[in-house]
Amino acid sequence: MSNNCQTKVIRLWGARSFLSPSLVRKLLATSAAGLVLVATGVCAQSYPTHPLRLVVPFPPGGPTDIVGRLVAQKLAESLGQQVLIDNHPGAGGTVGSEAAANAPADGYTLLYGSTSTLGIAPGMYPKLGYDPRSSFAPVSMVSIGPLVLAVHPSVPATSVRELIDLARAHPGKLNFASAGSGTPLHLAGELFKMITNTDIVHVPYKGGGPAVADLLAGQVQMVFESFANLGPHIRAGKLRALVVTSRERNPAYPEVPTVIEAGLPQFEISFWSGVVAPAGTPAEVINKLNAAIRRSLATPEAKTTLAAQGLEPRGNSPAEFAAFIAKEMDQWGRAIKASGAHVE
Repeated sequence: MSNNCQTKVIRLWGARSFLSPSLVRKLLATSAAGLVLVATGVCAQSYPTHPLRLVVPFPPGGPTDIVGRLVAQKLAESLGQQVLIDNHPGAGGTVGSEAAANAPADGYTLLYGSTSTLGIAPGMYPKLGYDPRSSFAPVSMVSIGPLVLAVHPSVPATSVRELIDLARAHPGKLNFASAGSGTPLHLAGELFKMITNTDIVHVPYKGGGPAVADLLAGQVQMVFESFANLGPHIRAGKLRALVVTSRERNPAYPEVPTVIEAGLPQFEISFWSGVVAPAGTPAEVINKLNAAIRRSLATPEAKTTLAAQGLEPRGNSPAEFAAFIAKEMDQWGRAIKASGAHVE
């Protein structure tokens, strides 16, 4: 129990009972179950009493950071306390995530997690210092968005079925670019290869920008990316979109078929993000944060900011988010195993 919470319980009991503050302190030190429950209730009612820290495990300026800052701003407005962004990058987001997992479980340190850190990292890093299923208490998903499979116009395929036939007829001749080994964009390609039984060569880059630049130049032939990064090039006819990895067509690109329409329901994947807290954070605090996030996602500003990143708001319950994370870990784990990708 934090000193702040303990002080509040001592004051409460001192005002409402014959017990002296010193005796209350002694009772609290015994960690009796009933007193712990009382303390939890007191703290949850007054939470938060000072600024919160939202760990974003990536550098400033990237898509995760942009949406994380929106979440921090909206949480601050809803909770009446500052929410400070702590950019803590390193090792694909796992350094900051581990730091957040080891923080006090009092609701004042939160992690802005994503596909990379909560879905992919457990299968990619053999010595990962946290387990998303046991190290965190899920609060709520925040956003979700599909990827799009796009090819250079020189590729003689106008549909995903034609692309699959082409790849099978010429194994090892087609290639796809990604922002780097182990990224969602890389593993999306590996999952596609596994599902379609094709041999397509992965070409890793140091970031999505160089990958898209070489795709536009015809140096590589295909990519799995977001509409936010590929949209202008698709509209300009510089790239050809073959399929979107969702069940519904994107309203901004209604001509692009879905994976269901393409006959690849197993390829329904997304890039998502959400807020989690260290495991053991009181349920009352989790529920208060969940309500604040879901209110925030209903605002026009949130919808506009997310749409600009090719995302849509997706608040859900802590239990639903926990089930979603477990499902994602399983799906990405299979793709990682099939690709043989790993990071020491």
